[in-house]
Amino acid sequence: MNSGSVRDTNLISEETAALVWADVQKIRAEAPLVHNITNYVVMNATANALLAIGASPVMAHAIEEVEEMVRHARALVLNIGTLSAAWVEAMVKAGRQARQRGIPVVLDPVGSGATEYRTATAHRLLEQVGPTIVRGNASEIRSLVRAGAGPKGVDSQHTPDEILGEAEALSRQWHCAVSVSGPVDIVVAGDAVVRVANGHAMMARVTGMGCTATAITGAFAAVNPSPLQAAAHAMAIMGLAGEIAVQRAQGPGTFFPHFLDALHGLDESHIARGLHMQGRG
Repeated sequence: MNSGSVRDTNLISEETAALVWADVQKIRAEAPLVHNITNYVVMNATANALLAIGASPVMAHAIEEVEEMVRHARALVLNIGTLSAAWVEAMVKAGRQARQRGIPVVLDPVGSGATEYRTATAHRLLEQVGPTIVRGNASEIRSLVRAGAGPKGVDSQHTPDEILGEAEALSRQWHCAVSVSGPVDIVVAGDAVVRVANGHAMMARVTGMGCTATAITGAFAAVNPSPLQAAAHAMAIMGLAGEIAVQRAQGPGTFFPHFLDALHGLDESHIARGLHMQGRG
């Protein structure tokens, strides 16, 4: 994430900033339970980020309990970062239960395109769960539309603008919002496109920031019925917190604690002064 044309246009309205702040207030007031079936690498980080923004995280992946657990949740986050057959089945069961109950589902197809198993798993979750929001980097999103077009690992080889057409196609095919992270984040749903230019390059130096964005998206989806707004507002808050944290951190090692503090302390003035978002749902 870095500065770009969205910053230069300076099109942020008071109404847009107020909508983002209203979602933050709802999360803090309601502490929605966000059920995460996520990967080993990021469990602690994403749980702490959800707590810092004001949500209530639960990390439950046992196939014996996921259906029962998701009934108590306001959102479900599915992250395929560290796959196993049992976890995939748990994701399908939890996802189906969530959709039956009208609970929003956020899918992060981590590394989709890197291996056949990851790509097939991502497609299976699209087909059998039907997520409300798909959030990933540009190469991951492209792999869901174009065979053989994914990343070499989990890092993106493309920018969001380069794969805008694929993001729009994915949104139309699966009737979901698609959130693509990059130098300028893009969120699409139907014909609507929102660009968010908040953030800092340091965020790419800390593992799990993309997965954290997915978890935070779950918190916003829990309080905002618009998938487009929820996804865009989550990316804006991630970026704003990153900008605040980098001013206080000495490097990647101290960045994440400051990022958590920034999420916790974010207020209306930070959003009004710092938000760089173009487009509305």
